[in-house]
Amino acid sequence: MRKYGEPAPGPAPAGLYVMPDPRTWALIPSWEWHRAGVDAQRSSTVLRAVRVARRLEEAVALDPEAAAARLHLVPGIGPWTSAETLQRAMGAPDLVSVGDYHLPGIVGYALAGDRTADDAAMLELLAPYAGQRHRATRLILLSGRTPPRRAPRMTPGNIGAL
Repeated sequence: MRKYGEPAPGPAPAGLYVMPDPRTWALIPSWEWHRAGVDAQRSSTVLRAVRVARRLEEAVALDPEAAAARLHLVPGIGPWTSAETLQRAMGAPDLVSVGDYHLPGIVGYALAGDRTADDAAMLELLAPYAGQRHRATRLILLSGRTPPRRAPRMTPGNIGAL
């Protein structure tokens, strides 16, 4: 952001930057993605998305399901990415981040004591909250009611050091 974005206009906190425009994203060289810790698969997805950025931005005027369908047309953007994007861009209160590594276990543990819940079980547990399922998951996450840890945290790899 600091290298390719611009400082935020107006009275903004120091260090706040605006996202680069699609053309700038497209011109970022591959080694910069690597240094930033972004693997080739993810950077390729970003580059495919910036090629159709104007059409993706039009999705804000659509209902969340149609907007998600439009995002899914870009190879590399699946249900998790579209849900996370639309939750933030549109405030979609019912889109659940299906495919998340930790979320089903956290929701399963909080609502049913089942730390091994999968996406299907999570959606079943969230059914009573239809229309507000994303908000329900956020409240569960904010509650701090998560399954106890069974092992030390995994140390994430540093792709930029390769």
